[in-house]
Amino acid sequence: MDEAILEAAIELLVEHGVGQVGIKQVAQRAGVTRDAVYRRFPDLTALLVRAVEWEYRDAEPVEWPDLDSMIAGLAAQLGRPRDRKLFRRLHAAVDDFPALLHAYAEANGRRRVEAALAALDRAQRAGELPPHADPVVLQQILSGAAVHYVSVNPDDSGEEALRAYFAEVLRQVGYRRHEGARR
Repeated sequence: MDEAILEAAIELLVEHGVGQVGIKQVAQRAGVTRDAVYRRFPDLTALLVRAVEWEYRDAEPVEWPDLDSMIAGLAAQLGRPRDRKLFRRLHAAVDDFPALLHAYAEANGRRRVEAALAALDRAQRAGELPPHADPVVLQQILSGAAVHYVSVNPDDSGEEALRAYFAEVLRQVGYRRHEGARR
């Protein structure tokens, strides 16, 4: 029953945004009573936080050996319309439901940030990024670029467009691929 409730909650969040999700709608979609939902979750925020955590429960560890694989990984996730929409929904809810974005950061974002920082650091040590560039700031620039891209581009712009976009962002901050780097 918990899985049906969590699935209903995340589907409604993706489809309608947090402002249009209620316990009643979740219960109806899950095929349970409102009381059943409240016995498991004290309020809507707790339910949605748990639903976001549940959404990323099987997320595999992220390891990007180089910037090309990092760009491909970011583009793959944000190239999926459902993931893209959930990403927008969570960022849009930050003022009213900061716990949701925090749950996303803990369940999915933190491991991606750590993987990006490691890839950026390796690229810098390999001479592909300027020595004065701060990998933490570069990662934050990429995160801001991701938010911008998914906010202004249609969901069907695709993975290739995202790859080109992230590659261009990195080029603008001084990324230069070594000749022997894989494509």
